[in-house]
Amino acid sequence: MKLYSRAKTFALILVTALIVGTAGFFIGKNNNSNNKKISDENISKIKKTVEDLVEEDIQEHLNSEFQTIKTSGDYTYTQEESQNISVYETANEAVVNITTQTMGVNFFLEPVPMEGSSGSGSIIDESGLVLTNTHVIKEASKIFISLYDGSQYKAKVIGLDKENDLAVLKFNPPKNKKLRVIKFGNSSYLKVGQRVLAIGNPFGLERTLTDGIVSALGRPIQSAKNIIIKNMIQTDTAINPGNSGGPLLDTKGRMIGINTMIYSTSGSSAGVGFAVPVNTAKRVVSDILKYGKVRRGTIDAELVQVSERLARYADLPVSYGLLVSKINKNTKAAEAGLKGGTRAVRSGYGMYSSVFYIGGDIITEIDGKKIKSLSDYYSVLEDKKPNDSVSLTIYRNNVKKKIKLNLSERD
Repeated sequence: MKLYSRAKTFALILVTALIVGTAGFFIGKNNNSNNKKISDENISKIKKTVEDLVEEDIQEHLNSEFQTIKTSGDYTYTQEESQNISVYETANEAVVNITTQTMGVNFFLEPVPMEGSSGSGSIIDESGLVLTNTHVIKEASKIFISLYDGSQYKAKVIGLDKENDLAVLKFNPPKNKKLRVIKFGNSSYLKVGQRVLAIGNPFGLERTLTDGIVSALGRPIQSAKNIIIKNMIQTDTAINPGNSGGPLLDTKGRMIGINTMIYSTSGSSAGVGFAVPVNTAKRVVSDILKYGKVRRGTIDAELVQVSERLARYADLPVSYGLLVSKINKNTKAAEAGLKGGTRAVRSGYGMYSSVFYIGGDIITEIDGKKIKSLSDYYSVLEDKKPNDSVSLTIYRNNVKKKIKLNLSERD
């Protein structure tokens, strides 16, 4: 049975009516002028031709709707399936499985090697450079990288960036072995709802492909104490233990993120995963390869996080921000006129006590972004370089003011 849409049915009725009307006109004219007749057989042929044309149009519409392509034989794939296959065939050989070995102690307090964590990574250079997460190689005494063909190599750490949970590793492939390198995309163009795919090694199942969408952008996620990874990509793509460090890809097989963590009450995927944007990774990798670390700017001063309790005790004008405890001489902070405290206060008890100074400036904003804690401070300065200029909003003697300051290099 042939099925037609409303538009196609209307078109068929309209054309048929036109044919019948035209035939009637010529038949009437035939009766009056004895011209040749249009037979019922000819009208049937014309109607059949129109039906065939409409059927062709419908088939063309269906083909464009589902975008089927032919492979060997008669098997066909939808456009989405074809994209998945293409992405996997393009990128899977550039994804590696990372396993580690750590050192522990046995019952007799003797050091013994133990199986460590595992995860995924992406080959970013034919020389054997691999990008992964820092937590994948945490406390590792040995690191092993397994390729798609089963070959395994020892790797070393080139550099780490704990603030973005990224690490660059290096292994030495044989000279006659050509490595597949992951393509870099641009995370600036991502949109919520965009389809993305992940390739990794969940639960040790090598080079597993999953897909989903970008669920949200710009998520600030706290990964450790005083460390917030900003601008993270949230996705519902299935990410499980073992996926960490692997690539999040667009439908052209380009890496747009590095899968890093999941939110889950069970430890398995709950449809809420997070990836570090690839543009952040580009900057981190560039610094690591050039300097062996990520160079970041900082305010060279001793800073104390303001709490409500401290604000009440020191009679501060605000109950948030960073109190400038101490400024060293001949520093950029001193040159900018930032003021430290003058009255010593002891915090804590016994061996856990410390001394800081009150009465100094209180930093509440950096470049217009509110600073409520040390986590906010590190997050705002995460992409700042040494000698970059920033604008500080401070309280000094209960008066709000702004000052400009050039950043020093963080140790």
